[in-house]
Amino acid sequence: MKQTWQRVAMAALASAALATQLSGCFPLVAGGAVMTGMVATDRRTSGAQVEDEGIELRAVNRVQEALGDGVHLNVTSYNRQVLLTGEATTAEAKQKVEQIVSRVENVRGVHNEMVVGLPSSLSERSTDALISGKVKASLVDARDLISNAFKVVTERRVVYLMGRVTQREANRATEIARGVDGVQKVVRVFELISEEELKRQLPSQPAKAEGAPVKNGT
Repeated sequence: MKQTWQRVAMAALASAALATQLSGCFPLVAGGAVMTGMVATDRRTSGAQVEDEGIELRAVNRVQEALGDGVHLNVTSYNRQVLLTGEATTAEAKQKVEQIVSRVENVRGVHNEMVVGLPSSLSERSTDALISGKVKASLVDARDLISNAFKVVTERRVVYLMGRVTQREANRATEIARGVDGVQKVVRVFELISEEELKRQLPSQPAKAEGAPVKNGT
């Protein structure tokens, strides 16, 4: 019963994210198609969470001022590492977006995953929102993971995973996401921490399982 309610809640969040994405032909979205973790179990400090929200808003506003409706952009910041997804009409516009965002105060790094081309269709964004919901639900079902440690962003069936996680968690979450129907590729944008660091940060939520370390990557 608990998992059923969790899935219902996630579906509602996915719908809300989709509604935000479809607000215009070339929307700029702070947070993108993201299923965010609850503040209570977020591994960032409260200050970092507030800063990430500020980074997203500043980035969106500055790109809007510079490029207007020339791009469909989603900005997702996690611990000051910024993920850019969406579409730009030209390679120059894509590069310009990255330059603008990299200059936003307190940004530590920018991962530019934008595609050069026409903006995704309503149908494609709907599919992406559903995939994000399925991935998040699958992470909830995994007994060896803390699902709220992850952010999930989906663009054109490519799933981007973000969070401060151990190598074991990164590997496990990637395996789960790859097994979700409709996912074409999984890209990891993690900040890796050790199992010992995780236990120090979350003494009430220790790592639930041990595994061999794996290299972070796509």
